[in-house]
Amino acid sequence: MTLNRRMFMGATAAALAAPVVLADGHGKPRVIVIGGGAGGATAARYIAKDSKGAVDVTLIEPTRTYYTCFFSNLYLGGFKQMSDLGHSYGGLAANGVNVVHDWAVGVDRDTKTVTLAGGASIKYDKLILSPGIDFVDMSVPGWDITTQNAMPHAYKAGSQTELLKAQLMAMPEGGVFAMVAPPNPYRCPPGPYERISMVAHYLKNNNPTAKIIVADPKPKFSKMGLFQEGWANHYEGMVDWIGEDFGGGNVSVDASAMTVTIDGEETKVDVCNVIPAMKAGRIADIASVTDGNWAPVNAADMSTKADPDVYVLGDASQQGDMPKSGFSANSQAKVCANAVRGALTGSKVFPAKFSNTCWSLIAADDGVKVGATYEATPDKIAKVDGFISQTGESADVRKATYQESEGWYSGITADMLG
Repeated sequence: MTLNRRMFMGATAAALAAPVVLADGHGKPRVIVIGGGAGGATAARYIAKDSKGAVDVTLIEPTRTYYTCFFSNLYLGGFKQMSDLGHSYGGLAANGVNVVHDWAVGVDRDTKTVTLAGGASIKYDKLILSPGIDFVDMSVPGWDITTQNAMPHAYKAGSQTELLKAQLMAMPEGGVFAMVAPPNPYRCPPGPYERISMVAHYLKNNNPTAKIIVADPKPKFSKMGLFQEGWANHYEGMVDWIGEDFGGGNVSVDASAMTVTIDGEETKVDVCNVIPAMKAGRIADIASVTDGNWAPVNAADMSTKADPDVYVLGDASQQGDMPKSGFSANSQAKVCANAVRGALTGSKVFPAKFSNTCWSLIAADDGVKVGATYEATPDKIAKVDGFISQTGESADVRKATYQESEGWYSGITADMLG
């Protein structure tokens, strides 16, 4: 099925019952959402929109422009401009969300208070955390956050994406681009390999004798057959993928010397994209809702195991079978918004259902996808069924898949931000 903007928004906007505000002692019930990405922005917008003003919704997000991680690889490949990835929060503000550009630095669950870096404290009845990811320092020996300018991760879109593109463009003729791929679980399972495809596309057209090395701690990865077919078809001899069986998990880097050591063999490189192990964004840890690197949640409403009035969406959550992706976060946010509005206003709460699709571009008009539907069980969000592009598909099918992804991008950004 071809997915376009109208179908995306129509399929995800249910006709919900009108709310009835419950007495709570301080006027409207208050929801604070921390993090303005695919999860947080969607949750804030849907609660404000569907409660028709009955719920006071505040979104706390430090940046004034949201750059999507999804599609950011296409900027590296030359298919998008950074301006194509940047989005304003003006639509949320115009639709009744109080948008506060500040850092949330504290959560007191006993008093139900969020503290901001600017000094303000805000009370909540329900708190939704959608902080995305942070990185595990030294998960790649030699790399921590202080070396991100020499060896960028570019796994938070914006300045890091621009930095990696600048380094790619500055590579000498015949130079070496290295990626250290992340261990599971991590944001956007196909993301590193779409990135390799887009880097290869840029180099093929601008630096065709350059080489790409991928050191990967995993024995296999999302859409592996599709990507390897695409690399062979479009970038023959350019990409050297080194998996776990060949030492891809035994890697260290030296940012000052610009070297990568794989299974004891040191290689001088010109660009090194280190994508380290990941964990929930720090505010989830500050709120004490994490268990290890992630925040366990209840599948029915995305509430945390630690506190029924605190919810965690998207990448930061430990929820079961869904991948950490923008589509997943958007889908989870709608379930959460419906549940939160129901708890605060007595409106109808629908059974939780989730979906996800991850598109990847391998070369011009060569798009592939993987996706699934999911349901809430007592233990987790569980996969119901799924689909994936096939190797050997026709050029027409691949072009249609890419065009579908463009329609989805327009749809989800409008759905998130209004």
